[in-house]
Amino acid sequence: MGNVHTAGPSEALVVSGGCGAQDSDKKRYISGGYAWAWCCVTDVQKISLAIMSLTPRCEMVETAEGVPLTVTGIAQCKVMAEYDLLVMACEQLLGKTKEEIGYLVIQTLEGHLRSILGTLTVEAVFQDRDQFAKLVREVAAPDVGKIGIEILSFTIKDVFDNVDYLDSLGRAQTANVKRNAAISVAEAERDSGIRQSECDKERLDARFRPTR
Repeated sequence: MGNVHTAGPSEALVVSGGCGAQDSDKKRYISGGYAWAWCCVTDVQKISLAIMSLTPRCEMVETAEGVPLTVTGIAQCKVMAEYDLLVMACEQLLGKTKEEIGYLVIQTLEGHLRSILGTLTVEAVFQDRDQFAKLVREVAAPDVGKIGIEILSFTIKDVFDNVDYLDSLGRAQTANVKRNAAISVAEAERDSGIRQSECDKERLDARFRPTR
């Protein structure tokens, strides 16, 4: 006797064992389908293919300038469903819960976050988060790919420090903007005044120009 086992659209079945000698050591990988399993002689396990939303976080990591930053990211990851990659993922992750798989991915992402933060300035992290996130994703993707995980997206959610460096940087930038705006207004008023003086002079010259 046996049973039919089904896998939803976000699951994969791993079926091993069978009645025949040739099936005893053979595994079948079925994504979003069904499989027949013999009682007692066939083992059926499932692995989730659902998207995992992860939040890697690195606290007080020093940048290239020695400023400690705390960075939080958001990553969307999943087990890859392509057959060869699914086989690789199952070899590494089968039997682990979704939470355990997510923990492994978070550890990898946090490790790369730390190493990359140590090579960047605060300004580079703060002013171009998209580029920072892209760099982390590109560096981390091959490592998580070795266990059959794909990084669908990675963004930087938050960056802050406990030494008010970012606040000081923001105030300096605001002051520069205000100063530049004031200079622009002053230059515009100066140019307008010069132009007005030229127009007044032209009118006076035309008024008192002797006629022939």
